[in-house]
Amino acid sequence: MSNIVLSISTNIQKEVMAYYATYFIERKAPGVIFAAKLPDTAITMYKSGKLMFQGGGAEREAARWGTIEKTTSQTFSSIGAKGDVLPENFAAMSVLGSDETGTGDYFGPITVAAVYIPTSKIELINELGVKDSKMLTDDYMRKIAPDLRAACVHSVLVLHNEKYNSLQAKGYSQGKMKAMMHNKALKNTLTKMAPEKPEFILIDQFAERGVYYNYLKNEHELVQENVYFSTKAEQLHVAVATASILARAAFLKEMDRLSAIAGLTLMKGASSKVDMQAARIWRSHGEEFLRSITKWHFANTEKARKKI
Repeated sequence: MSNIVLSISTNIQKEVMAYYATYFIERKAPGVIFAAKLPDTAITMYKSGKLMFQGGGAEREAARWGTIEKTTSQTFSSIGAKGDVLPENFAAMSVLGSDETGTGDYFGPITVAAVYIPTSKIELINELGVKDSKMLTDDYMRKIAPDLRAACVHSVLVLHNEKYNSLQAKGYSQGKMKAMMHNKALKNTLTKMAPEKPEFILIDQFAERGVYYNYLKNEHELVQENVYFSTKAEQLHVAVATASILARAAFLKEMDRLSAIAGLTLMKGASSKVDMQAARIWRSHGEEFLRSITKWHFANTEKARKKI
């Protein structure tokens, strides 16, 4: 399906609304100020001055109002991603994407999110401010996360520290835990969106395909149909970028909760400063409390022990 976006002036916005007035449809999505539906084309206007045309007649209708500014396509090779070769114009397709965060942080959980973004919502999600989460601040992600949750079919999972430590003690690697969480989040989202199906599924790659599915060999239900794996997946489709933001927002919320319990703002990452903070918490709250808010097998534990 063609997907064309123009930038138009305020005066042209008024002309567009008048021209398509008889085809007006109600759309209450954030950022949308006008929408119309022709037999072969959906037309959506945004507060930012963007005008999007989708469907078989997109090129015809867009030609009435200006020259094409951009499409939502993106080349796979241009960002140095590694993994599966994606279909042409992948970024403009309807995709279910998943991503995780918290894996390298001593304090706090691992969180995974899966998000479905159909082609019809790609421009809306862009309007809501989605970019690669590595380009956004934590405060900004907290701010836009509620609108993203409201706009998208999604599933967010939180693996709390006590459960993480229990699984790790049983021999589960972090990779296996992540694979199980991705698979479950994807299953949850597919169930919520049924009977609709995504054109493709994209997982932000943390393991090769064979390794990933080997982690899941004992799972009863596997998500395998039309699944792609790629590094830097948040730059390849807005679904993964959105999943990254929702996963991060969930991680930050849990960090806030743990910080309130600990009585101080817990540090992110696993630096020497984290060692110092862990030692202080160990002295004041004891070993069991520290274990309950950390990934206990990290090297930070022994470093903190030596500082006590």
